[in-house]
Amino acid sequence: MTADDSFGRLNDDDYPAYTMGRAADMLGTTQSFLRAIGEHRLITPLRSAGGHRRYSRYQLRIAARARELVDQGTPMDAACRIVILEDQLEEAQRINTEYRRASDPVNPPAAA
Repeated sequence: MTADDSFGRLNDDDYPAYTMGRAADMLGTTQSFLRAIGEHRLITPLRSAGGHRRYSRYQLRIAARARELVDQGTPMDAACRIVILEDQLEEAQRINTEYRRASDPVNPPAAA
């Protein structure tokens, strides 16, 4: 892998670029909070070759939303379930929009 490849991956929302400590610092939370949302299966961090948890920007956004809910008094298990459902709804809406665009005779989908 070249240096250009490595830097290009940093723009990928799914690239696990952040250690647990850095992720906790960025979110203003504790490492135990990140472990807890992992135990509730909200996010599953990738593991480095040494077994350390690594988080992507997408996972950090999900964790930040869970933190907002917990800070507002929502129990951890409920907060995780809410975030999962919000994420599923957003994905379903995105797919629905794509289907509608594809079936619209006035605005055909752009060529790939």
